Amino acid sequence: MVLDLIVIGTAITLGPLHNTAFILLLSSRRGMRKGLAFLLSWLANLVAVIACVVLLTGGQPPARHSAPSTAVIAVKLAIGLALLLYGAHRRRRPPRPHGPPRWTARIDDASLSTSAGLAWLLQPWALVGAGAATAVDANLSTLADWLALTGYCLLATLSLVVMETYTVRAPGVANARLNALRNQLEQRQEQLVVTLSMVLGLWLTARGIVELVT
Repeated sequence: MVLDLIVIGTAITLGPLHNTAFILLLSSRRGMRKGLAFLLSWLANLVAVIACVVLLTGGQPPARHSAPSTAVIAVKLAIGLALLLYGAHRRRRPPRPHGPPRWTARIDDASLSTSAGLAWLLQPWALVGAGAATAVDANLSTLADWLALTGYCLLATLSLVVMETYTVRAPGVANARLNALRNQLEQRQEQLVVTLSMVLGLWLTARGIVELVT
C-alpha cells in the first residue's frame, strides 16, 4: 500500500494542469491569498476522500480474497486501464496549439471562494480515486498506516506547498521563475499528461493483475 500511495501521490503532484492554474493564481492580484485558498481546498478534498474511505471500512482492510477485496482490486485495475487508454488517445490525436484556457483571462477578478472551487475542479479525480481504492487496505490500528495516508495527502499537495512558500518568502524572484515554469508546462502539457497517464496506468494495471492472481 505504501509504495502505491507514493506513486499515486507523486503523479498527482506533478500534474501540469493544476500547477499551471496555481501559478496563474499566484501571479494575479491578491495572489498569495488565492493560492492559499486553492492549496487548502486541494488538501481538504484529498483528506475528505480518505476520510470517507476510512468511515466505510472502519479503519480495517477487507479480508484477502473476499468479495470487497476483489472489488477494490478490480476498481484499481479499471482505473489503470482507463489511464492507459486515455494516454494512448492523447498521444495519437493531432497536436493542438498550446495556450492558456479562456477562464485564465478572468483570474485577476477571481474571489477566494472561486479559487477554492477551482482546486476541486482541477483535481485529477481518476488518480484520487486510485488513491482512495489503495487506502481501503489501510489498517488504522497501526501508526505506520496513519503516517502513510498523511504522507500521501501531503505528497499530492507538495508542488503547491513549495510554490506558495517560495512566493511568500521571495515574491519578486518567485513570480518571474514560476511564470517561466508555467510557460514550460504549457508547452509540454500534452507530453506530461501522456507520460503520467501511461506510467501510472501501467503501474496500476500491473499491480491489479498481480493482486488478482496471487
